[in-house]
Amino acid sequence: MKGDRPTGGSGDASPRKRDDEPRLIQRAKQGDKQSIADLYRRYVDVVYRYVWMRVHDDMLAEDLTSQVFLKALEGLPTYEPGGSPFIAWLYRIAHARIVDHWRRQERRLEVAPDDSLQAPEPHPQELLDMEADWAVAVALLAQLTDDQQDVLILRFVGDMNVIQVAETLGKTVGATKAIQHRALASLARLLQQQGGAR
Repeated sequence: MKGDRPTGGSGDASPRKRDDEPRLIQRAKQGDKQSIADLYRRYVDVVYRYVWMRVHDDMLAEDLTSQVFLKALEGLPTYEPGGSPFIAWLYRIAHARIVDHWRRQERRLEVAPDDSLQAPEPHPQELLDMEADWAVAVALLAQLTDDQQDVLILRFVGDMNVIQVAETLGKTVGATKAIQHRALASLARLLQQQGGAR
């Protein structure tokens, strides 16, 4: 996790793996340590990526991700598998931890390009291009509203569909689609402005 730039995808939550999720959750609710560990391994990377995209700090993202799983463990007895998906529940916990963090800090998120971003080992010029693109994407994303950031991060980093994002954020599907549309339009406008400034 540490030092890794977040990437897309949903970790180990493949359709085959999701089929056994209700049974795994039930065993975890009964205190089965192996099931708890399996759920953690399945979702830790996607939760970390979501948190990192909101805080842009490796150590803070690790701390908040740990808090998410601690809260999930504490709340596991009350989680009902028939409701929203387990990952949506984890994202809601993560969102609450992030909001709590920023409230404690009494400041808004300010993002500067992060020199610690790392990529695979391509050709050095490709590496420079990828890092520049990532820094631009992070800086542009930071200029959107919190709701817009959440929707885009969950959709494209968390690899969730619109219905899952709506459930996770407690919004209607229509509102989620509208937020995504405005966010993408804003990103296009910001990108165009940035291209004109060069």
